[in-house]
Amino acid sequence: MAEKPKHLDPSELGTREYWDKLYTTEIANNAADPDDIGTVWFDDSGAEEKMLAFLDRLAGVSPDHSDSGTSDTDNTPDFPLLPAAPAAALSRETTSILDLGCGNGSILFSLRSRGWSGPLYGVDYSAHSISLASQIAASRALPDVAPIVFTEWDLLSGPPLPTILPVQTVDLVLDKGTFDAISLSDATEPSSGRRVCEGYKERVLPLLPVGGLFLITSCNWTEEELRGWFVAGESVEDATFEEAGRVKYRTFSFGGISGQTISTLCFRKILTKPSSST
Repeated sequence: MAEKPKHLDPSELGTREYWDKLYTTEIANNAADPDDIGTVWFDDSGAEEKMLAFLDRLAGVSPDHSDSGTSDTDNTPDFPLLPAAPAAALSRETTSILDLGCGNGSILFSLRSRGWSGPLYGVDYSAHSISLASQIAASRALPDVAPIVFTEWDLLSGPPLPTILPVQTVDLVLDKGTFDAISLSDATEPSSGRRVCEGYKERVLPLLPVGGLFLITSCNWTEEELRGWFVAGESVEDATFEEAGRVKYRTFSFGGISGQTISTLCFRKILTKPSSST
């Protein structure tokens, strides 16, 4: 089993001030040019498109929009699934999706445009992020489709999800760079003194029902390190994650070692078995 990785050195990308300043600039830019929605993180790696194509596959949809170069939903080498996540595990009509650290809402807008008509929610601890996403949403409203709900919420220190959204849990949680940013924060939990990234798994698990999926993309952590963060370690209220699939990116080789600059893994919430008495 993968071990929990060592911490990253803190940086300004782990501060609320950095993101508030960025989104304030992007709000002004979008007001001047509605086509300018701001930064789409990991765009140079095609990560968002890959995530969308992966989700389409889970919904049993032919990857017409993907850049994977494949057309058979049962033979998609860029999106290998494990038995924990069979094809058609999601429904584009009914699946509820929560984007943690939604930023400008880019991936949620893309989901809507691809026919995902179920409830979509975007949350971010930066009020400026929510202002930007809401501003973009106002210019992109689709007729006969429920609007995307954007709400300011701090996953790590805010109230329980049902107090800010009309749901107890969601079917799918997305993270595109949010855990990266949290991992770069030097903030600690008042009660334990541990870095706040240590508590991320235990905050995400309650957002999902048993069988719910968590799709995460990172540029700071390798696949094995993500497994260390989310599969290894203690269970949370008798639940944990198991790996359900992954997205493959172009690999590079250096010094005889091959790797990817981006990692995307899909995890599924499962109940842990109680230990047998001896």
